[in-house]
Amino acid sequence: MMNFWANLNLPRRRLLLLSPVLLLLLGGMVLPMVIMAIASFSGAADYGGVLWGKFSAAAYAQFLFEQNFSDQLVFNSDYLLIFFRSFQLSLLTTLGCLLLGFPTALFIASRPVQYRNILLILVSIPFWTNLLVRIYAWIALLRDGGIIEQLLRHLRIIKAPSLGLMYTNTATEIGLLYAFLPFMVLPIYASLARLDWRLVDAAHDLGANGWQVLRRIIMPLALPGIIAGCTLVFVPALGMYIIPNLLGGSKFLMIGNLVHLQFTNAHNWPFGAAISFVLLGLAILGVLMRKVHSIKTGEHAS
Repeated sequence: MMNFWANLNLPRRRLLLLSPVLLLLLGGMVLPMVIMAIASFSGAADYGGVLWGKFSAAAYAQFLFEQNFSDQLVFNSDYLLIFFRSFQLSLLTTLGCLLLGFPTALFIASRPVQYRNILLILVSIPFWTNLLVRIYAWIALLRDGGIIEQLLRHLRIIKAPSLGLMYTNTATEIGLLYAFLPFMVLPIYASLARLDWRLVDAAHDLGANGWQVLRRIIMPLALPGIIAGCTLVFVPALGMYIIPNLLGGSKFLMIGNLVHLQFTNAHNWPFGAAISFVLLGLAILGVLMRKVHSIKTGEHAS
């Protein structure tokens, strides 16, 4: 065994050491994606599943067109509206998490070191319990006659018999904000924790007010964390399934719910896979556009 290892050159030793990780990535990530890619270009079996070997682009055409009674393809905007609603809710979630998460991260980063860990634990406490359990707790808060309605009625803020929050986009948005806020706070804090606060003191000494310090010193230095946080919130929010299903109901589907319906009730696995790859393509396009923009910005800066 020792002779075998000694006879290997350095690149082969590295490849041998990395082989368990490479096999795990191939089997756990690449292979399922390849299977779903093939499924998206295959025919649908009558009662679910895929007709392997019967290749077709019908699943991708179904995203924009449907057959009428004369077997003619006509434009269908239903799935585009679901994508539009998903992007709209995800953008609102990202913006809301940024507005709430940036001051929170700035507050934590500006505390003495001995208090920061305690505050970070408080931020990460929601991760200690299952998301499903936490969303059922929000159902108890938002439902008709729930805790929020009883409190507002007790304070005489509302007189209406019901706010009707449950099973609306508002309820879905509240759930998304709650679930993804820590994903915005932690990356921004990681950037602000390395901030040299002497720059802030110097800016104040030179006559800058609080807003100027925030806009010209703190936010530019926290930009990598802001970008990472926005990415960590926006992309998973697009494919969220549990929150729209429990808080939004069946009338306000998001992309994740649409994919689930195709693999279950609709028995149309190729279309479900095609929707997933359309979403994946849009996400990759967004990342590439950001990469190109950063390269151009770097070129101009240089």
